[in-house]
Amino acid sequence: MIAIIDYGAGNIFSVKNALDYLGLAGELTSDPEAIRKADALILPGVGAFPSAMQMLHDSGLTNIIQEEAHKKPFLGICLGMQLIFEKGYEFEECNGLGLIPGKVEKIVAPDMVIPHMGWNKLEMQHDCPILRNMPEESYVYFVHSYQAVVPDEYLAAYVEYGPAKIPAMVYDGKTVYGAQFHPEKSGEIGLQILRNFGGLIQ
Repeated sequence: MIAIIDYGAGNIFSVKNALDYLGLAGELTSDPEAIRKADALILPGVGAFPSAMQMLHDSGLTNIIQEEAHKKPFLGICLGMQLIFEKGYEFEECNGLGLIPGKVEKIVAPDMVIPHMGWNKLEMQHDCPILRNMPEESYVYFVHSYQAVVPDEYLAAYVEYGPAKIPAMVYDGKTVYGAQFHPEKSGEIGLQILRNFGGLIQ
């Protein structure tokens, strides 16, 4: 079972619908015991970094996520991906979950519209299990104004947005994945990524 963590700041139903479509067992939950027992975890997210972290703290799930993300496949989506880093700077400096080294800052892309919204082609950087066997022309859907700043060894894929190179997928080489885009809104490419994620379950 894949636990979709419900902490009040996620696009949880679209993720659940995508898993249902793929025939992957998913459960919306804020129950710590269900998160511990799950085979894999998805942390969705929309909104602002500080308020989302506050919701995680208020829900009592911060420590559980930090523990369990290193034991089983874990995927952060959009804001959920940003929360996996050490710090965010949206409105104020705020500590993140610290699952992968890095920080989250405002996109700097002169002459480009912010927020970055729409479809972009994934540029593969390093091997990543949930991006294997993808078409060469793989486009995914983004909606965000902040981006990760992450050491190169964690960068699985990026997109080009004007002069900006925006991390699209990060991977710690073990269990933690982060997608800045919305796989659940990215058509067949996004479904394949979620299918690959489901395939990680032993």
